[in-house]
Amino acid sequence: MQQQTAGADRPALYTEEERRRRDQTPWTLVQGVLAPLQFVAFLVSLFLVVRFLQTGEGESAATVSVLVKTLFLYTIMVTGAIWEKVVFGQYLFARPFFWEDVFSMLVIALHTGYLWALFTGWLTVREQMLLALAAYATYVVNAGQFIWKLRMARLEGERRRLEAASAGGGAVDSQAGGTLEVAA
Repeated sequence: MQQQTAGADRPALYTEEERRRRDQTPWTLVQGVLAPLQFVAFLVSLFLVVRFLQTGEGESAATVSVLVKTLFLYTIMVTGAIWEKVVFGQYLFARPFFWEDVFSMLVIALHTGYLWALFTGWLTVREQMLLALAAYATYVVNAGQFIWKLRMARLEGERRRLEAASAGGGAVDSQAGGTLEVAA
């Protein structure tokens, strides 16, 4: 299937068939629920890790929080790979999300490095927490990549609906949280 163009020089994020699969799979909702939960876990953990680094207090709480955040990361990565398989036909590195997936590997590597350091005692507790902060910094960049891609997909969908409305003579109706729907 020929890829639609989102602009004069850039391919669309989704073909019509990929968009249909994206909208129909329950894995889209799973990702939509897990992403904000992971972000909340990140914020709580960030606070606890920074507090520990500043005061030396709350080591157990900080450690548990990093473990919870890492569990969310692994869960969202596995379910995200399943989502990518359903939508694009491959588990990782599909064209529209290639660079996000590449950077996700760094995020996973740093979180896994933290787990390895924790369970082997390879680093001091302070060094483990600094490693957790490095993992969190990469997570923030990666989350930004995905938020940007989500924004691009939303703009592309709005542009597509407007073009369809003007080509088909349909009216454009503002519905569902600001997304544009074509009324027939």
